[in-house]
Amino acid sequence: MSNEAQRKFHILPKIINGGIAGIVGVTCVFPLDLIKTRLQNQQIGPDGELMYKNIIDAFRKTFRAEGFSGMYRGSAVNIILVTPEKAIKLAGNDYFRFHLTNADGRLPLINQMFAGAFAGAFQIIVTTPMELIKIQMQDAGRIAAQSRAKGQSVELPSTLRITQKLLHERGILGLYRGIKATALRDVTFSGIYFPLFAALNDLGPRRDDGSGGTVFWCSFLAGLAAGSAAAFIVTPLDVIKTRLQLIKKGMDEKEFSGIMDCVVKTFETEGVTAFFKGGLCRVMVIAPLFAIAQMVYFLGIGERICGIEH
Repeated sequence: MSNEAQRKFHILPKIINGGIAGIVGVTCVFPLDLIKTRLQNQQIGPDGELMYKNIIDAFRKTFRAEGFSGMYRGSAVNIILVTPEKAIKLAGNDYFRFHLTNADGRLPLINQMFAGAFAGAFQIIVTTPMELIKIQMQDAGRIAAQSRAKGQSVELPSTLRITQKLLHERGILGLYRGIKATALRDVTFSGIYFPLFAALNDLGPRRDDGSGGTVFWCSFLAGLAAGSAAAFIVTPLDVIKTRLQLIKKGMDEKEFSGIMDCVVKTFETEGVTAFFKGGLCRVMVIAPLFAIAQMVYFLGIGERICGIEH
């Protein structure tokens, strides 16, 4: 293959691969993501009480109260919007890695980090509205349970109603509540995850189909390890983002005016451990999500659809 052919980058199949990878990954791990959101949003009550003691307790109570369908509350908008979100993230990282590679074919670590960070920055265009709506849907059951315990009746909102309300009250910018916190989390995560994944993935054996790619099981394990590390490191940023994006708080729960206000109030009332609420659950969500997504991404479905050699 000539150098010119080797240096040609096809964006369309990458976008297709990213979209398919996102749909498969999110469908597999969404119930865990729902539990993560509820654990992160719950604040300590006036008497020190908590609705959920841990991941298992949250799973048990949620399933008992809302059934199987409740475990996928808010999944529709997430699955719909994760297609462009993962397409931007995965294809964007490849695109920036391609253009930041030196003429001699080397890609320094700092360039890998910039490529991941740029991909994370672009994805927030889709991620912020998706996460905002998803969080309201995921946490509605927790707030409703609190209200029922106090003898009040609460109607669970629908995705359409939440979207219409945000657009009516705040316009299109209402869908971008918490965008700064989202950017802080996603840029940091991508800047850590993609270089680490690439380093681990390169350690694996190559496929024997002539593509030079790593075998699929190795890509899965690399995604699992890199996803676990990056997810845990940025958990405090995810807690802040989740709390800022929750519009309807539970009873006696604090409101936050911005990132620093959220950091200060959370630290003062709940201590440093609050910034790692749902951390294990987040790792359990992100690690398999990216492991599955990376494995599906490297299957080359998009190249086959477009008739391009993988």
